Amino acid sequence: MLERLTARRLALVASLGSALLLAGAFAFQAAGYAPCELCILQRWPHLAAAVVGVAVLAFGWRKALSAVGLLAALAATAFAIFHVGVEWQWWEGPMACTGGMGDIATMSTAELMTRLSEAQVVRCDQPSFVFLGLSMAGWNAVCSAALSVLWALSLRRPRLAASR
Repeated sequence: MLERLTARRLALVASLGSALLLAGAFAFQAAGYAPCELCILQRWPHLAAAVVGVAVLAFGWRKALSAVGLLAALAATAFAIFHVGVEWQWWEGPMACTGGMGDIATMSTAELMTRLSEAQVVRCDQPSFVFLGLSMAGWNAVCSAALSVLWALSLRRPRLAASR
């Protein structure tokens, strides 16, 4: 089936995939799953890829557009993998969403109270939803990697861009 897809169609399918992942993230948010700082960070590359798809629709396939789409999908994959690593405690995440407050022993009571009142409620290191053993960040990593492959295939088919 992939052989029949032109570079333009591959780019549009990849872009649509990012738009659907973004819509899914907003649907989970509407259902009461508040996003953490890293969840929100993962949305930006998908937005960029969706915008690239609109540009492909408006101006036709261009190698530069597919390159930008590929970079966006790779960024989404990297952010998602980083988030999964934070969830599995392979490495530390941002202090703002993993509960770290610095060295509280040296803080005054006022500083501690200020930091506590500014602390994020949604933690990056505790998945709020898991399906088939993967968190939302894990599924985003898998889907974003697949979209990266589609963007890369789009780049490898420039001679087919004008057809269909």
